[in-house]
Parts: sequence; C-alpha cells; structure tokens
Amino acid sequence: MRKKFSFASRLGATVVSLGLLAGVTACGSPDPAAPAAGTSPVAATDAWVKATGTDGTTASMTGAFMNLRNSGGSAVTVISATTDVADKVEIHETVNSPSGMAMQPKQGGLPIPAGASVTLKPGGDHIMLMGLKRTLAAGDEVKLTLTFDHGDPLTVTAPVKPFTGANESYHNHATPSGN
Repeated sequence: MRKKFSFASRLGATVVSLGLLAGVTACGSPDPAAPAAGTSPVAATDAWVKATGTDGTTASMTGAFMNLRNSGGSAVTVISATTDVADKVEIHETVNSPSGMAMQPKQGGLPIPAGASVTLKPGGDHIMLMGLKRTLAAGDEVKLTLTFDHGDPLTVTAPVKPFTGANESYHNHATPSGN
C-alpha cells in the first residue's frame, strides 16, 4: 500500500530540497562573470611591434602597441611588462612638453577600467622596449608578458611590422632623470 503525504509535507520537502540544491550550486560554482583562477580578465588584440633597422641603422629601442580589453568587473592596471628581446621594458605615455611631444614612463602604470578597452598606439600610450638584443625585422614575432596589479600575467605574441606613421624616433629617446 502506498503511503500518502500531505500537501504541506510535500511542499516542505520541496523547499528544503531546493534550498540544499541552491546552497550546493552557490558553493560549488564560480561566478560566471569572474575569470577563472590563474587567468587574466584582460585580452589583447591587434598587437604589433615596430620594426627596427628599416632605415639602415641599428635602433636600441622600439615600441609595442595593442588593444587591451578588460572584461572583468573591476579596474586593473598594467604595472610592468617583460620580453626576452630587450633588457628593459617600460609602460610609456606621450605628453606635451616645452620642446614638443615627449615620451616618458607612465607613473602608476596603465589603468584599464572594468568593461573597457585601452589602445596602445604610436604617439600615445605604448610599451617601450629598450636595450634591444637584436634587430627586429618585419615578420619576426615578439612575446611580451604583461603583469597586472591583480597578479595574473598575460602573454601576448606580437608580430613585428614596418611603420612610418607618427614619425616617432626611438634612436635618441631619453627618459627623465630619476626613473
């Protein structure tokens, strides 16, 4: 014989079951909007590095450019970058100076607001590769690792491209003293 349960007891069992299921789901599932542990909420697109030696000289520095998109729910800041093709890498900005436009290290790094994009471009914010260990010819690839204030790095592979726009010259580039 089948035992009958009252509507109230069935409803109570259903509520308890749903509560347990919600609790297990909340504890066991990461926030779908949050990046997985060990991954950056930032993605890079259209990365490239300006070729060196295209004018017959050997440049000791060049720039890297890209679009950076922060899909995370909070702002992040690029605080440093590294590459095996240069002795030193700095995040730079281009500013007005009494003698014209000047490149300098960007104090505090490069902030990327939550849900926003930042474009690194010639004549603007960029990544400066200094003390180049070799000539970077069009067609080469450069791996850059960006480090963020939240700790998760992002490695970007950027093709080397010739570029004559913006007319910037990295041959006589100097940073302000004390940096």
